[in-house]
Amino acid sequence: MTLRLRLFAFVAGAIAATVILVTWTVSASARRSFAALDAQRTAALVAQFRKAFAGEGDQVGVSMDRVAASEPVARLAADVGRLGATYARYVDEAGPLRAAHGLDFLDIVAGDGTIVSSGHWPARFGYRHPWATDASAGAAGGRASLEAVETQDGTALGLVAVRAVRLGGSIGGRRLLLVGGRRVDGAFLQSLTLPPEMRVLLYQDAGSEGRGHLVDASGHPPPSAPLDPLIARVRQSGEPAADTVNWPEGAESFNAIPLLGRDRKVLGILLVGSSGRELAALVGSIRWAGIGFGALGIVFGFLVSYIVSARVTRPVEQLAAAARAVGGGDWNVAVDQGAAAAEIRDLTRAFEAMTRQLAEQRDRLVQAERVAAWRELARRLAHELKNPLFPLRISVDNLRRARALAPAQFDEVFEESLTALGAGLQNLNTVVARFSDFAKMPTPQFAPVTLNGVVEQAIAIFRPQLAAPGRAPIGLIVDLDPAVGSIRADAEQIGRAVQNLLLNAIDAMPDGGDLRVRTSRAEAVVCIDVSDTGEGLTAEERDRLFTPYYTTKHHGTGLGLAIVQSVVADHSGMIRVDSERGRGTTFHIELPAGMNAERGMRNAD
Repeated sequence: MTLRLRLFAFVAGAIAATVILVTWTVSASARRSFAALDAQRTAALVAQFRKAFAGEGDQVGVSMDRVAASEPVARLAADVGRLGATYARYVDEAGPLRAAHGLDFLDIVAGDGTIVSSGHWPARFGYRHPWATDASAGAAGGRASLEAVETQDGTALGLVAVRAVRLGGSIGGRRLLLVGGRRVDGAFLQSLTLPPEMRVLLYQDAGSEGRGHLVDASGHPPPSAPLDPLIARVRQSGEPAADTVNWPEGAESFNAIPLLGRDRKVLGILLVGSSGRELAALVGSIRWAGIGFGALGIVFGFLVSYIVSARVTRPVEQLAAAARAVGGGDWNVAVDQGAAAAEIRDLTRAFEAMTRQLAEQRDRLVQAERVAAWRELARRLAHELKNPLFPLRISVDNLRRARALAPAQFDEVFEESLTALGAGLQNLNTVVARFSDFAKMPTPQFAPVTLNGVVEQAIAIFRPQLAAPGRAPIGLIVDLDPAVGSIRADAEQIGRAVQNLLLNAIDAMPDGGDLRVRTSRAEAVVCIDVSDTGEGLTAEERDRLFTPYYTTKHHGTGLGLAIVQSVVADHSGMIRVDSERGRGTTFHIELPAGMNAERGMRNAD
């Protein structure tokens, strides 16, 4: 990473960290503030509900006092006390009274618990009231309490008060009980003043009838399933609880307050909900603002880092580009010092001096390498031509001496000499052809090639030689990976390279051994491994193994492995050798699995 990038990363990171910290702090503070505000608004709403609840209870008590003091009730009490327990004639008495005094429920109950008349459910005439007689002693004349009231539509929740009326002319203090009240439902909730983004739900317990239900002021309560865990927790504990409910449109926090009846049983639950939309919108605004300021800060940091680093990094980058140019072969590159600092100018001058020295040394080295190459070539040619020339010279000397012989003897010597001259000339031609082949390695002709097929063809050439009689046996182990597939290569040249490696391995095992050929694929390359169990190589031999004209054999020109290396290089591949004295030798060829070899050749051209 360059200095400019490091400086930019440091400035941008510092700004980003600051913005993130500020955004997180403000968001956390906003959440705490909203939580405190929600708690205050919830407490105020609950207090408002309790006040309205108590006020509604007082109104029910007043209404029941008026019912108890009304003329129809006094007449009913006098008639019941005079006529006894014949109640059928009074079945319709409660309905008009309920309507006249604005009550939702009204039961007239005899002292034995029998319902004389029901204003909200006339069909209950003659049934026993579930709790009126049990509570009459303590509840008659008292404040209204929350009760579960049975109606034609099911169980309803209501504020109910009990009033007792003495029967006229009765003996023993017999009484009629008046049980009446008003519903606690959506209409009651509509009387509450709700803050923005808050709502109130009322859960009414159905008792033994089954599942309870929710009501709200709008008449369209939400589904109760997401609230069931909170409701169940409050019903079980009888204590307030809070939870967050995730609706499709967003999260909403709920505070649940149990509503208890006269026997301290949970008859309903008040659910105060506070939407998180305001908080989510505020937090979203804070985050977007943080992102915006962070982006501006990063742009600012980029400008600052660019301006600050330009005076330092641009000369260094120019110097690095010049070094790369020198590495690429452009020894005449020049560096513009411009307004660089003094230290950079000194470094530039030192670089240019070093470049001049390297150019001079390169020229001297090239000349020395050329002389050494010609000397080596002359030495190898002299060595390779010496052996074929010696029999030629002997044959010429024989011909010169044979001139003095008789014609028949001369013909015999002449034929022998011609044969020797032909063989010698053929050897010379072979030596020249080998050097010519190495000097004129053809350009690879790339085409799709099945690598395993090329390797198998090369192996097939040497199979008879491995099993030939009169020589130590060599075991052949072939492990070709089908995943190698096809590559783009010159099949003839790759086959020649594999053949050279196989021949080299066979020559390394004059006393027999094992020859192993393996192909494999690893990421973007395919591999060919040729191993033998011969004597192996020393470190010095490994270093010089691919040098042209170098050989460890008593025969050969030393060009085989040099040709292999040339073929592999032409295919943009790599060849290496693993060997130790006494542990055999393994040659590894790695070739590109795709188009890299052909592209490398095109770039070289």
